[in-house]
Amino acid sequence: MLNPGMMKNIAGINIAMSPKMAEAVQKWKEMYEDKSGLHLPAAIAFEMARMITIELQSKVTGSKRAEFLDKSYQDVIYNIRTPMEYGCAKGGMVMKPYVQNGEIKVDFIQGDNFFPTDFDESGNISGAVFVQTMAKNGDFYTRLEWHRSIDTGYEILNKVFKSKSSGSLGREISLGDVPEWKDMIERLVISNVKKPLFGYFRPAVANSIDPTSPVGVSVFANAVNLIEDANRQYERFLWEFESGERALVANSMAFKHDRDGRPKLPDRRLYRTLDVEDIDFFREWSPELRGTELADGLDKIFRQIEFNCGLAYGTLSNMENYDRTAEEIRNSRQRSYSTISDNQKALKKALIDMVYAMDVWCTLCNLAPMGEYSISFEFDDSIAADRKTEFEEKRLLVEAGIMMPWEFRMWYFGEDEEAARSHIGAADKG
Repeated sequence: MLNPGMMKNIAGINIAMSPKMAEAVQKWKEMYEDKSGLHLPAAIAFEMARMITIELQSKVTGSKRAEFLDKSYQDVIYNIRTPMEYGCAKGGMVMKPYVQNGEIKVDFIQGDNFFPTDFDESGNISGAVFVQTMAKNGDFYTRLEWHRSIDTGYEILNKVFKSKSSGSLGREISLGDVPEWKDMIERLVISNVKKPLFGYFRPAVANSIDPTSPVGVSVFANAVNLIEDANRQYERFLWEFESGERALVANSMAFKHDRDGRPKLPDRRLYRTLDVEDIDFFREWSPELRGTELADGLDKIFRQIEFNCGLAYGTLSNMENYDRTAEEIRNSRQRSYSTISDNQKALKKALIDMVYAMDVWCTLCNLAPMGEYSISFEFDDSIAADRKTEFEEKRLLVEAGIMMPWEFRMWYFGEDEEAARSHIGAADKG
């Protein structure tokens, strides 16, 4: 992975990211891509992205210009969940528009492939370097696309480097030396640009790695150690069953032997042999397993991971293992709703900034007539809704006989129909 020091010493670019933050991003990347163990980082990022984008509807409207922008925008909205998962996992994601064959396309750039260079007074990224790599004929090529504001406008620089190693930049070469990039402009200055030509999604998580940095952090950044604890506990759980597998132990003389003197066992997984004096020796090995205790321990770690990541209990853990009060359930769900709502606001801001960049490129390349535009957003109400308001609405529905009491319990407590009906019946008898 490229690092801030390498970017400065070789490319001459000052990166506004501490080595500690760069190491953290690499750590989150490795955890997300690691397929061993429970693979919790990917599960957490997937679930977070799913809840943020579920039933997302957004349109650009207002003019012929808006209609042109909306065609490309709908492609972004349709495919947004997967890039959002990467952004949640790696501490951020950039949506960078560009023009190709008279159409506006959007690059989704993951958190380990861009480096901020400048921030404004509000902590928003105002300059960044985007990294694109390519391997060809044993050589490694890296293109750095640098966006920044200068006195004469908004500058975009392209630099290309060639190396024999994937972990270094190597030496600078010309854009024309790489056929795939030969048509790109080395330097472009655009006037009348009010903000960066990209949208940056920053997960709604405080940066405890480097509190002075406005760079985003992974949605599981506050649960890194707990995730490692969960993997170790899961290994213990598996070992408990593997080491406690049922076995039949008998004298080796009870079996026929091959040419090398080894017993011919009917099932090598089930049978074990011992050389003992008692020819009739035969024992069954079937130890008592501690699966329940180990599973309970793992579930407790899951609950703490859920709390640290702002997720509702039951996202990873088994809710049936705990006695729950109505207040505990409400607080747990409210925590999740707040987390998702805050991240939806962050996504909304990133999309607004992205559409602004699309509009600038549209004007620069004369792709559509000038015109005003507005963006509408509609997220899933069941996630972002005020729970107290929803509670009152459903309570009134029950009082009016439109909603059954057991249906109310299913919604509020997360019970299945049988349990909800059972509780209502017990209350009526009482």
